[in-house]
Amino acid sequence: MRQKTATMGHNKTIIYNKEQWEMLINFRKKASRVMYALKDAGLDCFIYGSVARGDVSATSDMDIVIPHVMQSFIVELALDNIGITGRKLVQATPGSLIKAHIYLPDNTMVTFPLVQPVMRDVDFYAFGGKLGPDKLEDIEHNRVPGVNKQLMVIEPNPGGHIETPVSDISPGALAKKLGTGQDIINERIRVLSRRARVGITGVYLDRMLAPDEGFEVVLDGIAAEDSLVRRIVRKNR
Repeated sequence: MRQKTATMGHNKTIIYNKEQWEMLINFRKKASRVMYALKDAGLDCFIYGSVARGDVSATSDMDIVIPHVMQSFIVELALDNIGITGRKLVQATPGSLIKAHIYLPDNTMVTFPLVQPVMRDVDFYAFGGKLGPDKLEDIEHNRVPGVNKQLMVIEPNPGGHIETPVSDISPGALAKKLGTGQDIINERIRVLSRRARVGITGVYLDRMLAPDEGFEVVLDGIAAEDSLVRRIVRKNR
């Protein structure tokens, strides 16, 4: 059975013990290696989710994002010494952003858009909490608020964090807290709430790449056969 999300709990304060702080430090050290490899190649990037917020667990993923369209070979060259384990082209729905996923060791993934993102796409990451590479070392002061998959707002404090259900905060207040527009607040609540009812559903595009394939060539091939994808590629490239 697929794991469900958006199971909101109650308002509570979580105090981190020594092991939690050490786990966060370890995650951020691993993320830093990847992010500085990208930065050294001239690529802007940030990490989003629990590593940015601080509420990591032993099974947390490290999700690193390049927010701009970039030639995929440049990204892959920057990550060559890290060790690429897989590559996938994804699109959640016919109208959503088309993205490249590059998989690395330690549950790490680098994502970048293959077509120009709109503000809603950028706000998607701010909703979960995002942080740049220069902010990773100071874990006490550089943790950011964000919403987890259970629709709990995670707000860091000196000893750990406070968890508050999104239902206890107005969309306007939450948008201000996270630095996003209200549209993404409403959209993510709707999507994650649906997942709580029916589980995680499939995506429109989910194409693993062979070692000799490039993202751009694969996308052009899909666009030639799929009018919905072709419309997005022509409009936003």
